[in-house]
Amino acid sequence: MGDRYRQGLDRDRSGGWGTGDTGGDRYRRGRGWEGGSLPAHAGSLPAGAGQRQGRAGGSRGRAQRRGAAEGPAASWVSPPLPGAPCHRAATAPWCRACDKATSEEHTLLCINPPLFEVYQTLLSPTQHHVALIGTKGLMVLELPKRWGKNSEFEGGKSTVNCSTIPIAERFFTSSTSLTLKHAAWYPCETLEPHVVLLTSDNTIRIYSLKVPQTPIKVIALSDAEEETLIINKGRAYTASLGETAVAFDFGPLVPVPKNVVGQRGSEEVLAYPLYILYENGETFLTYISLIQSAGNLGKLLGPLPMHPAAEDNYGYDACAVLCLPCIPNILVIATESGMLYHCVVLDGEEDDEQSEKSWDPRSDLIPSLYVFECVELELALKLASGDEEEPLESDFSCPIKLHRDPKCPSRYHCTHEAGVHSVGLTWINKLHKFLGSDEEDKDSLQELGAEQKCFVEHILCTKPLPCRQPAPIRGFWIVSDILGPTMICITNTYECITRPLLSTVHPASPPLLCTREDNDVAVSPLRILAESQHSFEKHIRSILQRSSANPLVLKSADKDAAPPPEDCLQLLSRATQVFREEYILKQDLAKEEIQQRVKLLWGQKKKQLEDLNYCREERLLILKSLREMAERLADKYEEAKEKQEDIMNRMKKVLRSFHSQLPVLSDSEKDMKKELQTIHDQLQHLGNAIRQVKMKKDYQQKKMEKGTSPRKPSITLSAYQSKCIQTVLKEEGEHIREMVKQINDIRSHVNF
Repeated sequence: MGDRYRQGLDRDRSGGWGTGDTGGDRYRRGRGWEGGSLPAHAGSLPAGAGQRQGRAGGSRGRAQRRGAAEGPAASWVSPPLPGAPCHRAATAPWCRACDKATSEEHTLLCINPPLFEVYQTLLSPTQHHVALIGTKGLMVLELPKRWGKNSEFEGGKSTVNCSTIPIAERFFTSSTSLTLKHAAWYPCETLEPHVVLLTSDNTIRIYSLKVPQTPIKVIALSDAEEETLIINKGRAYTASLGETAVAFDFGPLVPVPKNVVGQRGSEEVLAYPLYILYENGETFLTYISLIQSAGNLGKLLGPLPMHPAAEDNYGYDACAVLCLPCIPNILVIATESGMLYHCVVLDGEEDDEQSEKSWDPRSDLIPSLYVFECVELELALKLASGDEEEPLESDFSCPIKLHRDPKCPSRYHCTHEAGVHSVGLTWINKLHKFLGSDEEDKDSLQELGAEQKCFVEHILCTKPLPCRQPAPIRGFWIVSDILGPTMICITNTYECITRPLLSTVHPASPPLLCTREDNDVAVSPLRILAESQHSFEKHIRSILQRSSANPLVLKSADKDAAPPPEDCLQLLSRATQVFREEYILKQDLAKEEIQQRVKLLWGQKKKQLEDLNYCREERLLILKSLREMAERLADKYEEAKEKQEDIMNRMKKVLRSFHSQLPVLSDSEKDMKKELQTIHDQLQHLGNAIRQVKMKKDYQQKKMEKGTSPRKPSITLSAYQSKCIQTVLKEEGEHIREMVKQINDIRSHVNF
């Protein structure tokens, strides 16, 4: 298995760059990393590729093995880390977003070089360490610090010495027959980095970087009767039958069931589920937590039953497993024959027979794998020997490696010796809605799977002809672009190739922070129709969906030997047939559907225009009749208003006469009567006062006439007497003026 993996793709599960050379430099000069920079966990090219292939050209961007004395030079395009002033300062010679020149790539030298051949590199979750993985060991390279204007390694040095930490060096050195089959980082980003190793002795060991020679946790997979919960008794899993673990993968953090933790565990325990795949297709489960160690954490549960059951247990050549980051977990199991099984991890149903026989309560806690769909990859192109013959079935098989998509959780990628495939699971959202609903009919789950299958893209083919040796790729990664996700591959000849991916599987962009969800805004009926389940757009998409495609064909590893004309003709015939059946015919069918739809819509539009004209005429008639009716109603309203005023006046008169004829006076009338009586008395008093004033006036007039008579002598008054008389007359005049004023006021009041 180790040799087969070394001959396969030199890529790890998280994706990474291979050793760079003139091809990588040509790509960086041509595109300038348009549309997005490399992610911070972009990884590197395998250093072993430089040893096996030699220097392919160029002086930068490659891994170089100079021997154990000098140490290997593992070089890759340095990824940017958070906090860098320029998001592409260390990835490209020119940054389009910043419009300025940036530094070149860096060469990282190992101070203590590994003695084994490195075929895979893996960046840690904290992005501070890189694991150099080989079949005879593993070494961790510590990335240098970043500083300076562009946040580069060691301030921008072109060559940087890096310290290394050998993991289990004495263990691999003392055991010559022991090989490393799979390695991964512990997925927690908050703890100190830990490395998880699966060795050929069917054991999983977890090492800490502080104590790299002694494992902090060991999980034995071979002693099934003691360390594993077995549902079907009497089964032995031995390496002699090929039933050994070949791969594993971590799932997202989940709470561990209570019975697994133990009866004393009252608090919720969080752990990472670890799915372990055996070569015979069986899958085991264990919960790993470096913080918690309660109960049965670390014990194997399995094998997990698969539904529906198959006689061959879904193949005996399983080679890779991948857990997609979603809940419930979705496992992807790959076989060397090119079969992919998409399994949904759900709680298993209780078996009556087993529940009676089993004394262990944990037997009911083992989840089950429900195979949702099976996908067969076209590892090598199927070529027909003649025009009317069926394509020849190829017996080509090779190990397949599964890689998560860093941008889309519902998509993953498959790399193998013969090329690259991309698989998108478009039914994950519908599955989540189905499991979250209150429906009890679980049979519709199969109908859900039959409605919409996954999308499979054959991106790259490195074995176009059966007679040629494959040319496996050296590097692989996914970057974001303005027009969509793009796959970057470094070929066997160290040339960089970019291929766009389908946007159908890519999730929708998240909403902006400035956008607000307004429930009161009405949704357009056209948008509702487009998003409906039976929309015409989805119907056209289903018609245009291709079951096979023409991938990008690369030359085989043997450059000197030219392929025979017969093989070239078969390849051309196959490409022509695919273009005819999967492209032209389906486009013609979609064209007919669109034309028929357009014809139907034109007829509907004509009918709707006629109805619209009829409605407009009816509207004019209705408006005219409404206007006439409004005029009549206005006239009637005026007449009714006048009659109402007349009636109100008559009612007032009637009420006034009615109140005037009442024998009993009201309170206001009584008050008015008292007030009038008072005024009458005052008038009499004032009349008497006026008569007295008039009498005094007449008397004074007579006195004055007598005083002016010439018979009588004139009376001479002194100054004091004159002053007193004037004062008295003035007071009497003022008093008379006030009385006259009061009389006039009373008279005016009485007249009112």
